[in-house]
Amino acid sequence: MAEEPDGPIARGPAATRAPAALDTGRPAEAGGPPLLLLHGWGGDGAEWAPHLPLLAPHHRVLAPDLPGHGRTPLAPGPCTPRHIAAGLADWLATLATGPVIAVGHSMGGQVATALAVEHPSLVRSVVTLATGYGGGPEAAARLPAELAALRREGADWAVRFVRRACGATAPRAVRERHERLVAAMDPEVLARLREGMYLAAGSFGLRPAAEKYLRRRRCPALAVHTSPSAAAWERAVAGDRTRVLLWEGRGHYLHEERPAELAALLREWSAALP
Repeated sequence: MAEEPDGPIARGPAATRAPAALDTGRPAEAGGPPLLLLHGWGGDGAEWAPHLPLLAPHHRVLAPDLPGHGRTPLAPGPCTPRHIAAGLADWLATLATGPVIAVGHSMGGQVATALAVEHPSLVRSVVTLATGYGGGPEAAARLPAELAALRREGADWAVRFVRRACGATAPRAVRERHERLVAAMDPEVLARLREGMYLAAGSFGLRPAAEKYLRRRRCPALAVHTSPSAAAWERAVAGDRTRVLLWEGRGHYLHEERPAELAALLREWSAALP
């Protein structure tokens, strides 16, 4: 079982490399804070391409490939969301972006939260999309077996995971793209990242650790869930700084199902920030 962290982590190899990233640069017109768009487990920064024309006119948009994904290699050493966030903090400081709105899907939401908790001067607010911190006792029981199956079966397990996550609502092109991405990844990289989210020391993907960790997030936050139970859980633990929305009837890749709807929500959220 992962131990609950009580302070910033030390920089390690996984936190020292600048990621490959899309960067739209400063907008021609004055707008809101920069947007840092973080993909989930098995994805890459290119999945945000449909959102860029809708957001870049008024925001600088940064969409990195997180370590182990796309063109960014996974370095040796720990690879929890907290370690990944430490690397992003160094990168954002180098770019001199100022405080960003950190938007994260699934695993990317854990990374965005870690960035806000441990590097608060870099984050104006957080937006999480179908982020899985909050798995209850049943998750703690099944995750070790799932991890073993991923290591044993490799790409076949990962592709089945994507198909279940997409559900019936995801466009075929979205499902096929994510299947291709995970099928092409090293299964051991996928396993290390999944272990880092839920089972490694310093992770906060399971509900007891997540409850403590979310209370340390002080910036305004918006959480979009597709599960009524997940939405209710976050409303109960995250405090009055967090607005929780339920997009019921969507699949796990909700940001790719409805890019225009999400872009409108992000513009509205940015405009309403104090």
